[in-house]
Amino acid sequence: MRLISAQGEQLGILPLAEAMAKANEADLDLVKISPNAVPPVCKLMDYGKYRFEQTKRDKEAKKNQRIVEIKEVRMSPGIDVNDFNVKVRNAQRFLADGNRVKVAVRFRGREMAHTDIGKRLLEKFAADCAEVATMDKEPKLEGRHMTMFLSCKQNKEKK
Repeated sequence: MRLISAQGEQLGILPLAEAMAKANEADLDLVKISPNAVPPVCKLMDYGKYRFEQTKRDKEAKKNQRIVEIKEVRMSPGIDVNDFNVKVRNAQRFLADGNRVKVAVRFRGREMAHTDIGKRLLEKFAADCAEVATMDKEPKLEGRHMTMFLSCKQNKEKK
């Protein structure tokens, strides 16, 4: 097997017993790096220290992640102006926190015949939130709900 030292330099091709002896002599572990290679590649390393550093890196990466939640705002086609403005303000607050917003209009009974009102309502909603958000998905009718997704503009700029 091909042996690599702890510093990364090649020690040559050695039989397994000799490689194990070198590992014991250096008080390190013999770790297979590439077992399918011909000959297999092994490295001398302190495996416990390696695993500790790996978990430390994983924790650091997880800490730096930002989980984006999806907040939902629901309306009906006959919503009043002030209620609509309250919904817009709530959505803008969610977007300022960095979350995505799902805006839904629920149609009941005969309202299904006037889905164009819901579409206009969603487009007006998107226009009112345009300074802080961009539309991810256009308004789409799914069953009795018409939905649209908005996301924060700052998230788009960072990517």
